[in-house]
Amino acid sequence: MAVAASVQRAMEEIAPAWMRSTGHRLSITYGSSGNFVRQIQQGLPVELFLSADEAFAFKLADAGLTRDRGVIYANGRLALLLAKESEIALDPQLQGLKVGWASVRKFAIANPELAPYGKAAREVLQSVGLWEAAQSKLVLGENIAQATQFVATGSAQAGLTALSLLIGNESAGLGRHIALPDSLHAPLRQRMVLLNQAGPAATALYEYLQSAPAKAILRRHGFGVE
Repeated sequence: MAVAASVQRAMEEIAPAWMRSTGHRLSITYGSSGNFVRQIQQGLPVELFLSADEAFAFKLADAGLTRDRGVIYANGRLALLLAKESEIALDPQLQGLKVGWASVRKFAIANPELAPYGKAAREVLQSVGLWEAAQSKLVLGENIAQATQFVATGSAQAGLTALSLLIGNESAGLGRHIALPDSLHAPLRQRMVLLNQAGPAATALYEYLQSAPAKAILRRHGFGVE
């Protein structure tokens, strides 16, 4: 299965328990949704695709590569992540970031052309009037996990990342973070689809990810789940 990087921490909790209870084995690759779509179209043998937004799942469906148009499994949330040494004030409207912008040498986001969270990050920066100022400071991760690492390792002083990669991970020393309101960007409707070649195990996991236990795990990791 191909899984958007934003879901990695949640899937690392879901997958082992599911494999123990069913006896099935999973092979999971994490990355950017845009790259996965291109690779699947080129023949990557994937049975289940968890996208970070609807558009990439629909792209595969429209190409006739999936059983149907899939289902939304979660709604994503963005967060501002600051490096450990940063003195910028945290607030959900990013006023502290604007005040302390001069202290930011590099600002990390995922590549907006490949990663839905990168596209949403661009929308956030546009919403608060920082997109133009950010151009000379941006460092782009291939996916949202790489963008997070840029801040965690000090390669960037701040960045916008997936809340799901930060919740419960405070002890890892990634830095300080705050969740951002959905009003700053278009909804991150994360959709999953079964590919035409999906077997019984992939189908079973697809159904499990819609169950109450799986939704509870996703919710714990910061996703909005209906």
